[in-house]
Amino acid sequence: MALGSAGALVTATLIAGTVSAPAANAAGRYRHDREAWGVRIAAARAARVGIHWRDCPADWRLEKPIQCGWVKVPLNYAHPYGKQIKLAVDRIGNTGTRKERQGALVYNPGGPGGSGLRFPRRVTAKNAVWAKVAQAYDFVGFDPRGVGHSAPISCVDPQEFVKAPKPDPVPDREADKTAQRKLARAYAEGCAERSGAMLPHMTTPNTARDLDVIRAALGERKLNYLGVSYGTYLGAVYGTLFPGHVRRMVVDSVVNPARSNIWYRANLNQDVAFERRWKDWEGWVASHDTAFHLGTTRAAVQAEWLRLRATAKEHPIGGVVGPAELIAFFQSAPYYDGAWAPIARVFSKYVAGDTQALVDAAAPDPSDTAGNIAAENSNAVYTAVECTDAKWPTSWKKWDRDNTRLNRKYPFMTWDNAWMNLPCATWPAKQQTPVDVRTHRGLPRVLIVQSTRDAATPYAGAVELHQRFRGSRLITEKNAGSHGVTSLVNPCINQRVDAYLLDGRLDGADVTCSPHATPKP
Repeated sequence: MALGSAGALVTATLIAGTVSAPAANAAGRYRHDREAWGVRIAAARAARVGIHWRDCPADWRLEKPIQCGWVKVPLNYAHPYGKQIKLAVDRIGNTGTRKERQGALVYNPGGPGGSGLRFPRRVTAKNAVWAKVAQAYDFVGFDPRGVGHSAPISCVDPQEFVKAPKPDPVPDREADKTAQRKLARAYAEGCAERSGAMLPHMTTPNTARDLDVIRAALGERKLNYLGVSYGTYLGAVYGTLFPGHVRRMVVDSVVNPARSNIWYRANLNQDVAFERRWKDWEGWVASHDTAFHLGTTRAAVQAEWLRLRATAKEHPIGGVVGPAELIAFFQSAPYYDGAWAPIARVFSKYVAGDTQALVDAAAPDPSDTAGNIAAENSNAVYTAVECTDAKWPTSWKKWDRDNTRLNRKYPFMTWDNAWMNLPCATWPAKQQTPVDVRTHRGLPRVLIVQSTRDAATPYAGAVELHQRFRGSRLITEKNAGSHGVTSLVNPCINQRVDAYLLDGRLDGADVTCSPHATPKP
């Protein structure tokens, strides 16, 4: 499932250094050295060319004064003079004076598959949480390779992708599992057929290399970076590959970067965390029964959910909302507590007899061509990056055993998550070995922010990265679980993020903050 979810500029002279090809040792090391050489070439080229900023295309829906442009990067960094792809970038200038400006703050929202192009809109929307940082920094977003306007990939026709209702993710019998396995294999084959040339290069290390080229194109000697969800893993890989190119880095809601966790184990761990956060939401709904009338206990709310699910399985609601569509809609509650009340209201209306409210909220819109293309593209990138980043189990017995065991105690997301990732078991591109994320000489102190009850990126991931990035500071939001903490109103966190980005100041020790305000119905 999507993790919610995601460069350092040196002048052309400084980046280029020596660009003669290194001698080959082992094949893997040789490829790595060639890729490092390729990044230096691409970054030096980008520093010379820069970015030609202009008004954004109308169909990008990015209002003035946001500007858009392109950065060229090699498809394959081992062959930097080979095929190039264009990455879409956008920016809005700092709101303070020229003297106050500290450079560009580059953002990745996660995924893999998320677009960062809306990041500058935090300034046009006058987002109060980011107002002080906006005085000092240009806000820069980009579409990572394969995403949106950056050489987008596809695995299936978008209209097919959104067609509803989909099969129930929870299998009743072996035949259900067999059918899902066929769908997963067909999806992987569709990725190869529609985007085969891109797949071997759809990796987090390559996106980190792209980030360094973007840094160079921006005219920045070093990178200021904000990454959320999968964007934290992108930042962790960038910090490992380019430690001397980092100025300041904030990572929020952290993917556990241990090689053993990327990516099969990460998804199993999500299933446990999602169940816990789902129960948090049910408990909150029960505590506000006067508003929602869904039961006064968590067990009563769960019983209503199971009745809804059984009804949708027997007869899809409105003909289009089955169990799969329900999961896609309701999973926003464990992701973001800002969704707690809106989802509870829709659920309440359904129980009171208003089925149309649920159909409007949970059913895909076949007429939304642009939205459907974006949804299919996002899923394709998610699959391509996670499947190519690391080796996945190929034994169906292992997948079946692990997910059957988890589903007994954590049924909310387990099988849905398994089918989403199963294309990786038959992935048509060579699967890589994840980067060994850890501190290298030159990496400055990184700020890590994490809530303890996060479903998409469990808390242990922040602890792991904290241990691997020596000198980092961890801000823990205790007894909270919204995914993406830095944009929420919590002065204990907001003030520390500002202090770090504006002055480079970190506390002398890790900090635990009380949770942000609980949603109100």
